[in-house]
Amino acid sequence: MKIVDPSFEIQDDLDRSSLAVRLEACGRICYKSEDKITEDSAVPFVRKIAVHGHNSVLEMAVATLEISCRPERLYELYDCQPKFFIIDRTVSGCIITGSIRAFREIYTQYADNQLINDMLLVLVKRTPYLFDGVFDPGLALKPDPAIGVRKVSLSEVESMPETLLFRHRYVGVKFIVNRAVTHELVRHRPCSFLQESQRYCRYSQDKFGNQVTFIKPMFYEKGTVEYSIWLQAMEETERLYLQLLETSTPQAARTVLPNSCKTEIVMYCNLIEWKHVIALRTSQAAEPSMREIMIPFAAELKTRYPLL
Repeated sequence: MKIVDPSFEIQDDLDRSSLAVRLEACGRICYKSEDKITEDSAVPFVRKIAVHGHNSVLEMAVATLEISCRPERLYELYDCQPKFFIIDRTVSGCIITGSIRAFREIYTQYADNQLINDMLLVLVKRTPYLFDGVFDPGLALKPDPAIGVRKVSLSEVESMPETLLFRHRYVGVKFIVNRAVTHELVRHRPCSFLQESQRYCRYSQDKFGNQVTFIKPMFYEKGTVEYSIWLQAMEETERLYLQLLETSTPQAARTVLPNSCKTEIVMYCNLIEWKHVIALRTSQAAEPSMREIMIPFAAELKTRYPLL
């Protein structure tokens, strides 16, 4: 049995890595298979994820495009009722940000839409592997010279005016917390999530130290009667869980695991949503274990974006 403190990591390095590297790093958290990451593993991993339809992983990376065209041409895009995109009008057209999943799915439905076709052409040219099974260059429309599409770099996004920055800058954060906290985090619907899976993780394996890890409870001080009761409950839970694993699958044995279990979760959204999350989850009315992690996280994020 292992007891750890809650923690967080703002994924700055991943934001400046390739889309494939970002997707693999986030996706492998679910199975705790980070030990399989190599210099060449990202693209095969992403391709396999896409083939098997694990679309939630493809939400963990976004692309921002600048579109230049006559205003009436944007109606072609709006007619598709684009979901899960952030779109802002500009003098010459619009700025649009969406996850790889969002771009894949809108093209699947509207491959004959010229504007969507031209957006995919730009993305496929840079990262063709992200659109395997969706985009066939032989069937694509020819680009329309009246439509200009350009991929916007992260540094350009970070140089945008505040109103655009907060909408188009996405930030990923890995939290190591108990499952009671993640039950509340996932209620923030505009965000994307990937979480360590008790269904697939077998904590009796060597890579987990042959033990269950729990988050230190902030409600009970070590040495108190209440802490002793909690500790006894966790020790008994671990014993029963490991016993069940001798004859059961992890997805069956996990039914005895409590909210105190340590879990890792990646939460990914734009700054305007982070502002909402912080306001809600750091207030006096917020759950104490949530405040324990969100208050220091908010302080660190504000050092990067003081206007939050």
